Amino acid sequence: MQHGKYRFIVGFLAVPLGLYALFVIWPFIQSIYYSFTDWTGLSPEFKMVGFDNYSRMLDDDIFWKSLQHSVMFALLVPLVTLSLALFFAFMINVGGRRRRGGPAITGVRGSGFYKIVYFFPQVLSIAIVALLFQFAYNPDSGAINSLLRGIGPDSIQPLWLGDPNIALWCVMAVLVWSTVGFFVVLFSAGMASIPAELYEAALLDGANRATTFFKVTLPLLWDTVQSGWVYMGILALGAESFAVVQIMTTGPGGPDYSTTVMVLYVYQKAFRDGQAAYATTIGVALLVVTLAFAAVVMRLGRRERLEY
Repeated sequence: MQHGKYRFIVGFLAVPLGLYALFVIWPFIQSIYYSFTDWTGLSPEFKMVGFDNYSRMLDDDIFWKSLQHSVMFALLVPLVTLSLALFFAFMINVGGRRRRGGPAITGVRGSGFYKIVYFFPQVLSIAIVALLFQFAYNPDSGAINSLLRGIGPDSIQPLWLGDPNIALWCVMAVLVWSTVGFFVVLFSAGMASIPAELYEAALLDGANRATTFFKVTLPLLWDTVQSGWVYMGILALGAESFAVVQIMTTGPGGPDYSTTVMVLYVYQKAFRDGQAAYATTIGVALLVVTLAFAAVVMRLGRRERLEY
């Protein structure tokens, strides 16, 4: 069985690793190289400028604003999204009252319907979701302010995306709404695999819903929660935040750079301003932030693995 084992393994891994190195690792190396040049992105000619782009980045107020906003996305969006998803999944699978003749552990009534409702935003493209909420946030004819006019005083008419104090929160709310359903389904699948005997034993010991969640459900789902946190944080730092900010906000990234995130700033510098080298410098900073976020989450979330 051991004869030719390593040739067999190398034969299967050579092509995938080669493709990964060509289309993932090599672009990263190229980006780091270009960050030390003055490349415009349009001309094949450029020269080395050393750390000039990095010095410029450290003195760039807009970069620091975008970094702050990206960190807020990475910390708050996963926290709210995963908390809501855990609560909804728990109520759908475990949090219902026992019905006569039914199992001791069950979800709330209509749990199957709720799963469909929560997952529905996943069917829509993030671009479609951003467009829908852009119309909903319209201060003159949007659905939200129209509802406020119908049920409350006319004086309560926020500008939403036009107000620099709340625009970023509006964008983050859209990202939470569009992604929470995926994690509801993910956590529901995990909870369905937990033996019902564990919940029944907890109920016999007098545990309430909160105790059952924190002492049984969450510890057994912790690996899934940790992976979801990393995945959601990468989405919040990357394509998802770029899409909603690019489509929904004025500028985009406004007003007054109040919604600019790092990935959007990279795009603007590369394709709007023709400063590809400086854009790759910001991209390198984004790479460092993403890796640091993943490392911190994996380190802080490390705990003893529970099996059942």
